[in-house]
Amino acid sequence: MSSSFRPTGLGWVLAHLPGRRSIRMRLLALAIVPMGIAFPLLMGVLTSWGDTYFDRILISRVRSDLAVAHGYFERVTEASRWSIESLAASERLSQVLRSREGREQALHLILTETREEHGLDFLLLLDLQGRDLAGSGVDLSRWRVVQEALRGHGGTAMDVFSPALLASLGPQLPEQAQVAVISASGGPTGKQEGRGLVVHSAAPVRDAQGRLMGVLAGGTLLNNNLDFIDRLNEVVYPGDSLPLGSHGTATLFLDDVRVATNVRLLEGSRALGTQVSDSVRDTVLRQGRIWLDRAYVVQDWYVSAYRPLVDSQGQRIGMLYVGFLEAPLVEAKHGVILGVGLLFGVAAAAATLVAIFWARQLSHPIERIQATLNAQQAGDGAARVGPVDTGDEVGDLAAHLDRLLDQLHAQASALQRWGESLDEKVASRTADLSRALADLRSAQHQLVMQEKLAAVGQLTAGVAHEVNNPVAVIQGNLEVLQEVLGPAACKPVEGEIRLIREQVQRIRVIIAKLLQFARPTDYVGYLEPIDCRSLVQDCLLLVGHLLRRGNVSVSQNLQSGRLVTCSKTELQQVLINLLVNAIQAMPEGGSLVLAVEDWDEADMPFGVRLSVADSGPGIPADRVDKLFQPFFTADKPNGTGLGLWVSQSLVERYGGRITAENRPEGGCRFSVWLRQEPLAGP
Repeated sequence: MSSSFRPTGLGWVLAHLPGRRSIRMRLLALAIVPMGIAFPLLMGVLTSWGDTYFDRILISRVRSDLAVAHGYFERVTEASRWSIESLAASERLSQVLRSREGREQALHLILTETREEHGLDFLLLLDLQGRDLAGSGVDLSRWRVVQEALRGHGGTAMDVFSPALLASLGPQLPEQAQVAVISASGGPTGKQEGRGLVVHSAAPVRDAQGRLMGVLAGGTLLNNNLDFIDRLNEVVYPGDSLPLGSHGTATLFLDDVRVATNVRLLEGSRALGTQVSDSVRDTVLRQGRIWLDRAYVVQDWYVSAYRPLVDSQGQRIGMLYVGFLEAPLVEAKHGVILGVGLLFGVAAAAATLVAIFWARQLSHPIERIQATLNAQQAGDGAARVGPVDTGDEVGDLAAHLDRLLDQLHAQASALQRWGESLDEKVASRTADLSRALADLRSAQHQLVMQEKLAAVGQLTAGVAHEVNNPVAVIQGNLEVLQEVLGPAACKPVEGEIRLIREQVQRIRVIIAKLLQFARPTDYVGYLEPIDCRSLVQDCLLLVGHLLRRGNVSVSQNLQSGRLVTCSKTELQQVLINLLVNAIQAMPEGGSLVLAVEDWDEADMPFGVRLSVADSGPGIPADRVDKLFQPFFTADKPNGTGLGLWVSQSLVERYGGRITAENRPEGGCRFSVWLRQEPLAGP
């Protein structure tokens, strides 16, 4: 009975993919296919969970807003009650009631002042039957707060006053209570809401012996009371309490009609007279429950909270509403979900790259094993897998395969030992031939180098001859120019004439030095003590046009005042070569740092270190050792490869050296090490 491994699930799908199926592709599929399934699933769960959690947060916020609004509403009504009870118990009112003369006028004055001070729309003193003592005919005996006050207990409540009662309490109140009812489509219905939603309070008035003398009753009409509703909105939604540009609104309803609101219509006016939706009306007014959900308010969707308002008889007469605009918050939610989706996408892409990397790491040893077997089959008996540092079964398999191949190779070698002697001789002759070939190539290279240098010498001699003639013409004509113009005319350009002479002389010296390198035994330089600080200033003047054109800034650290004995012209040639190289290394501009420092060894003064540092890209590590070889140009398009070689040769003649290094902060630094006294003259 035999058994074999049969893949199931994802493995079965991968095993039945059409075409050639490499192990790398299978590994990639194992990593990417589950991610392709998990990513949409995670996004769906995130979106669903985010919507639910976001809605809970909004509902929790509007629930707390409704609690704040209701608390403020109760504080306002309690403040109205307190003001009326304070007046009812005041000595001032008691004195007015005890007086005989001017009683009606004094009573009217104190009631008017108190009503205006506390913002009441009406304030009356009632007799023991609940009628106005002033004789206005107002009868409030049927209101429960008045009945409680006649029993000796003050109270406050909210009730709906009829238009007739409002007219009897104040001539302006019916007009304030009028609200034109607007249909759901936004047009007028022709109906008018004339009833008034009133918060009123009553308190018993007693004499000095505690006998009940009457009742003080007052109240505030909430219809069109915009100051009250705006203040309520500010308390619930102060300043920037709502993020992302959302704004809050508050409304008082009489039944289902807005009688005080800061909700706006399209034209900017307040949405007074508009009606609430049927679903809200049924939930709040008919069932008496609080509404906490999103609702379409006039023209936008708001996260809304509605609370029923109950009169003194326990009947639901209206609603208190607060809510805030939903659209900015929903947009922010969608932005967050989109951002999370993008983050998941980036993470999935990164995971895919990691999967590709690891798939390569896992499949590469197997591919090496396959390549080794193919090479062995093709006749390459030395082919081996080599070290595989995976630390797993694949690494063990590769090592075992190499051991088997080594054993096969050893067995094959044993069969061919009869030819070992011949192989050794062939190997010996081959080694000799290789060494001879290497010596030949070295000699050929030196010969080519010598031929190049000889060609340079010949070219230098010809250039020197050709350049000396125009230099002599320049110098002669300059002297003629001075004689013809005279001292007075030459005085303003005396510095420029001196500079021309110096540069003509420098050209001659450079030509002489070129000839010196071509035929070093035919030329001798002039040695003199040189202050490197002055030399730096002279060289900066000569390359000033390159600095300005290349937008290169220069900083100097010229500390050492030691003198070095060498040829000034040669040292100037070396420094200018280093400056030009540094400027060319910064084609986009940069900073050039020049330094002259003491060179001491074993606490003894040796000489001067002159350094040139740039902020360019630096020197590749594999090229540092080749910089001072002749004809090495470092990929400069117009370079000859002789500048640094010549400079190094000049400095070494005096026992010095030139070193190059990359700076940690970027760029490279060339340092010229000069002894105070040369070891050997030129």
